[in-house]
Amino acid sequence: MADEQLAPMKEQVYLDPRPKEHFDQYHARTRSGHREPMYSLVRAAVTIYGLLFFRQSCISSEKVPLTGPVILAPNHFSFMDHFFVGSFTRRKVHFMAKSQMFSGVPKFIYTHGGVFPVRRGHRDDEAFITAKAVLERGRAMCMYCEGGRSRTGALAEKAKPGIGRLALETGAPIVPIAIHGSAKVRNWKRLQFPKVVVQYGDPLVFERIDNPTRDQQQQVADEIFTEIKHLYAGLEQLGRRGVMERIREERRALRRAKRSKHTAAA
Repeated sequence: MADEQLAPMKEQVYLDPRPKEHFDQYHARTRSGHREPMYSLVRAAVTIYGLLFFRQSCISSEKVPLTGPVILAPNHFSFMDHFFVGSFTRRKVHFMAKSQMFSGVPKFIYTHGGVFPVRRGHRDDEAFITAKAVLERGRAMCMYCEGGRSRTGALAEKAKPGIGRLALETGAPIVPIAIHGSAKVRNWKRLQFPKVVVQYGDPLVFERIDNPTRDQQQQVADEIFTEIKHLYAGLEQLGRRGVMERIREERRALRRAKRSKHTAAA
């Protein structure tokens, strides 16, 4: 996807100058476990928006476990990715988002909608404490492998180790997710509305380790990101219809294999 096809993004602001203590209130609210109606209201409104303007659709959303802790791990192109991921699962999802988003009007929506901040560029243990609290309650949360939005319209070359750390320290299953088409969502000012497809992969589970090394964190993060890239490549090459046909053929082949095995056993 060429850069000239993408609308320009605002300059990246990586470090948030506000002190850690400024964000304690947001972490405390998420850790309390209090459920608020804001999430459902926003999801309903944005789902309608996504359906009308981006013709959003999904593949294999049933792969998200209906109960228990789970980490949703999508690629990241757009501010809309939060909403695309959450639109197709009945579960309420807590999102880890960069701290710069907690200002102005969005701050109220995020604070009351299950979003909690991470201070990028810092070793933000508070974000991981909050994430673990969410998972310990048996809830779902979303964390981006790439650590931030891709600004090129292509997947990042490498995953950040943070998601590997969370996966190993909690033992929670991780669902890799490919979001295809959202890189052009910001082109709406040009009246360009891309078709967005979200594909959910098979859950991955890693053995729990209390204090994983940096190398162990990176290895797991890379394995998760490899699955995301595999899903994304399928959507890029085949499109939604092609991927769906491939899935149907794989299911038919599996049924034939089971029937053959049953016949041989008889």
